[in-house]
Amino acid sequence: MDKSMLAGLEGLPEEDKIRMSSMIDHLQLRDSLRMYNSLVERCFNDCVDSFTRKTLQKQEETCVMRCAEKFLKHSMRVGLRFAELNSQAATQD
Repeated sequence: MDKSMLAGLEGLPEEDKIRMSSMIDHLQLRDSLRMYNSLVERCFNDCVDSFTRKTLQKQEETCVMRCAEKFLKHSMRVGLRFAELNSQAATQD
């Protein structure tokens, strides 16, 4: 976790800082797993059409790769935009 996230907790006792840090780490892990599950489910549902083989067909594999790439690019862009807005809000205060 980024230490700057705990900057607002400076007045808390060390025990509370550790507890908050652990809680933030847990929430970040949970959100990462949710994003990964969403990516897998969405790309699988959009790209996999048949279950006649043990492996993906070439067009299914290509579709999954493109889907995952788009999803990750979109997620990065949303994260960057959120950071921009958060930075702007911080400077306005």
